[in-house]
Amino acid sequence: MRQLTSLDAQFLALETARQSGHVAGVAILDPTTAPGGKLHSSDIQRLIAERLHLLPPLRWRLAEVPFGLDYPYWVEDSDFDLHFHVRELALPAPGSDEQLAEQVARIVSRPLDRARPLWELYLVHGLGSGNVAMLTKIHHAVVDGMSGAEIMGLLLDLSPDGRELPEPTPGRDDHQPSELELLARGLAGVPMYPLRLIRALPSTLPNVEEVPAIFGSIPGATTVGRLAGRLQRATGGDGRGSGYNRLLAPRTSFNRRVSAHRRFTFGQLSLDAVKAIKNEHQSTVNDVIVSICAGAVRRWLIEHDELPQQPLVAQIPVSVRTSAEAGTFGNRIMLMSVPLYTNEADPVRRLQLTHEALRAMKERHRALPAQLLQDANHFIPPAVFARAARLTFRLSSSRPGRPTWNLVISNVPGPQFPLYCAGARLEANYPVSVITDGMGLNITVMSYCGHLDFGIVADRDQMPDLASLIGWLGEELAQLTS
Repeated sequence: MRQLTSLDAQFLALETARQSGHVAGVAILDPTTAPGGKLHSSDIQRLIAERLHLLPPLRWRLAEVPFGLDYPYWVEDSDFDLHFHVRELALPAPGSDEQLAEQVARIVSRPLDRARPLWELYLVHGLGSGNVAMLTKIHHAVVDGMSGAEIMGLLLDLSPDGRELPEPTPGRDDHQPSELELLARGLAGVPMYPLRLIRALPSTLPNVEEVPAIFGSIPGATTVGRLAGRLQRATGGDGRGSGYNRLLAPRTSFNRRVSAHRRFTFGQLSLDAVKAIKNEHQSTVNDVIVSICAGAVRRWLIEHDELPQQPLVAQIPVSVRTSAEAGTFGNRIMLMSVPLYTNEADPVRRLQLTHEALRAMKERHRALPAQLLQDANHFIPPAVFARAARLTFRLSSSRPGRPTWNLVISNVPGPQFPLYCAGARLEANYPVSVITDGMGLNITVMSYCGHLDFGIVADRDQMPDLASLIGWLGEELAQLTS
């Protein structure tokens, strides 16, 4: 048994009939390099079965503590059924990118079954290119971006011939706790709540403004945080400097309550082109990515007569996973805020502003405790955790309220050499991430083998022309190149 952290539990708590907490990825595979030149679900099932001992999260089932007295547990699923999780389907002719994107959007709109391990895999045939798409869908409570990449790394090989695998180690815990045992654990955990709260106070109070999703809607919370920071600095502590200005997100049409349905689009840009721009303007790859995202979103806002005078506010997930925490799965992230300069028309000036904003974000990040987001969640008793999370999202998407963030932009570095899945060469890997009430746009990019693979998710009704963003990303990159 393994108990979820407060941060893991937050991704379960955000789920409603309209919003889900799972992430996904669309891997495009070339079956001509696989044995026999074909790839079927039986090949993927065999691959996973051989490596299941290296992938414990794929067997974890959620065990809720009665009455929500404490955070849930992961337990081994004694009835694990691999065939249930691995599925196969085909697109009708002609098998276009638009048809694939529509099918992906429909699948990711559906919640995962909490009575089983929280993942699904779909092999999609019928692509016009002759390739096969592999859609993996796993709950964010199980993995973050880095630990999700670890799982994919265990399913991918450096050659079509696969690799030699370590032998399974004996002693797997198949214990299935009863309701009574979980209740006893929950009751035993109740006295731990004030202790967790007390331990979290020194790291959280001086940094309240860095966790607006939890404290932003509580009157007076930021004032208390500033006073705590000043007190910590006055007594020789390492409270954050006073130069931080809280970002206020303007409201756009993709910052309302989301529906239960999603829209997805994907595309590819040259990593070499981005690196050339980075070198020319003394910036970073991430600076260029965030800047061209700002330019593409700016075009969408102008198209819809919604361009605010002030910058949008982007949520940037930052991994705080150490090398010692590799293979531990779960979530080790911090959610940072940066201005997104959609109000700047000049692409070069926008890149310069973005570079400065991300540099300042990195400085703030270095000064913050790695466990800040997890510690902040300890301020909410487990018994009301889900209710509090839903209330926060409702406030951020209500008409008088202001969204905490307008959108998510996430950049996940990937390997720059070819990889293979069951012998089929990986051609691209497009991320599919989460949107929530008040934050209905997510742009995630993964680098692989010399290109950047963009996956963009939005609410189906709020952004019906979402696909235009992919073309605009390319145009923004071309403007910086010229």
